[in-house]
Amino acid sequence: MKENQKDLIFGIRAIIESINSGKEIDKLFIQKGLHNDLMKELLKVARDHHVPMSQVPIEKLNRLTRKNHQGAIAFISAIRYASLDNIIDHVYQEGREPFFIILDRVTDVRNFGAIARTAECAGLDGIIIPSRGSAAINSDAMKTSAGALNYIPVCRVDNLKNTITFLKESGIQIMACTEKTDQSIYETNFNQPVAVLLGSEEDGISPEYLKMTDMRGRIPMNGKIDSLNVSVSAAIAIYEAIRQRG
Repeated sequence: MKENQKDLIFGIRAIIESINSGKEIDKLFIQKGLHNDLMKELLKVARDHHVPMSQVPIEKLNRLTRKNHQGAIAFISAIRYASLDNIIDHVYQEGREPFFIILDRVTDVRNFGAIARTAECAGLDGIIIPSRGSAAINSDAMKTSAGALNYIPVCRVDNLKNTITFLKESGIQIMACTEKTDQSIYETNFNQPVAVLLGSEEDGISPEYLKMTDMRGRIPMNGKIDSLNVSVSAAIAIYEAIRQRG
């Protein structure tokens, strides 16, 4: 899908100032092989602020904009990311059992927006996404979420494997919504601190993350097509959890 131009900023100095001013950068594309002093300054600022970066050919940058980008284009996030640590502490302090959803490489903006809408309506504590390989949280995602992204916290993490370990150490069970199990999702115990893990539209949950889960549940399929859209799967899992949690 074509990037929304109003979410785009270009030019090295403009991007540096945007990062330093506190704007959340969804992703940063920099030209391969460009090593001038200004680019080195941008790289340092981006690393200091944990901005996801990708080195790309100049042809990709030229496709994104025909203006003088100086070898750097960034996309501004439509939201401010939340701290997972703070949310977990807050939920436990309120005497509640945390309920998160983890998205492993869900890249379609419309799917992400639909999941955010369901998660907010259901009252989840947050959505966890990796800093790379996720849908851009831009104006299109905001629109698809019907504004839910203004309210549901989104936690962007650098290392999903470490985050899953942290969640488990925090007393949160990891439940994989996957077809790679004989247990139905309706037999899974959601009545405890839980994070539901869903995988990409293409190949599901990464094997290394699936091995780390505490529970697995499949959505029963009785038709000729044996897979559901990830946003639909998320909605089914979320509302089964809500039903169990009362």
